[in-house]
Amino acid sequence: MSRRVVGVRRELVVLGSVLVVLVALVLVGLGVGEIPLAPGQVVAALVGHGDTVSDFVIGQLRGPRTLAALLVGASLGVAGAIVQSIVRNPIASPDVIGITSGASAAGLTAIVLFGASGVSLFATVVVGALVVSVVIAGLAWGRGITGNRVVLVGIGVAAMCLSVTGWLLTSGSVQQAGTALLWLSGSLNAVDRGIVGVLGIAFVVLVVAALVQSPRLTVLTLGDEVASSLGLRPDRAKVLLLLTAVCLTAGAVATAGPVSFVALMAAPIARRLVGGGRVALAPAAGVGATIVLASDLVAQFAIPGTALPVGVVTGVVGAPYLLWLLARGR
Repeated sequence: MSRRVVGVRRELVVLGSVLVVLVALVLVGLGVGEIPLAPGQVVAALVGHGDTVSDFVIGQLRGPRTLAALLVGASLGVAGAIVQSIVRNPIASPDVIGITSGASAAGLTAIVLFGASGVSLFATVVVGALVVSVVIAGLAWGRGITGNRVVLVGIGVAAMCLSVTGWLLTSGSVQQAGTALLWLSGSLNAVDRGIVGVLGIAFVVLVVAALVQSPRLTVLTLGDEVASSLGLRPDRAKVLLLLTAVCLTAGAVATAGPVSFVALMAAPIARRLVGGGRVALAPAAGVGATIVLASDLVAQFAIPGTALPVGVVTGVVGAPYLLWLLARGR
């Protein structure tokens, strides 16, 4: 049996295992709370045969939050896998190289100065992420997009965006600052159902685009010279793939704010599970969704009577992971 067949089979096994874990987490997330629901009630409500209480609880309260967690995590997982594979640096995730910071600054500007919400907030965050990405790419361009340049330039741009964020927080009213701080912490506590719907549509389109481009991504991991010798135009392929990753990141930020370190962790975990150095976009999406959904459950129920932002939990887990990467790297 060829290594390719073995690799594909292992990836399918990993993806199936991740989906089983996700189903279990979804059942738990939809069932626990002030009004507990048995797994049978949850399943019945999901297939349209639930009672009045379970239909209301899942359809109006827990369902949108759970769906948002799945979409945000999967979007960040795929975005992180694309960026890390192109730059060939495990630290080069959207939240480290400034894409998330740019999207956050744009979203905060829309919230504080214009009171934006819903689709208008979503569009503003996407535009902000694209503008910052163009700036990072332009400053980092030196005979193509290389790992160290992108990381260093991205950190500098992220610092500038954080300065804008700090200024906006101090210039707005107390109420605006409170809303902005909750959003900036990465929270699913008051998710906008309209934005979740927009993210769902965008996610399907962007993930299909990413999967179509995945063979090019695999070739790019071999290096620009090898890619060129195989007939691929590296710079053009990188731009299209990065555009996909930026839009996925922006959609996630618009929905839940900057949920930190998910994009950083999901892809390396998926690669270790799959093995063979494969670019595993689908497993990365599953791992990202698992991280956010599990973290949100911890955020809701770890401290009785207090619903923490999910970004607090992912930050507690992700920050040590980043330090470990920095300590073991050259």
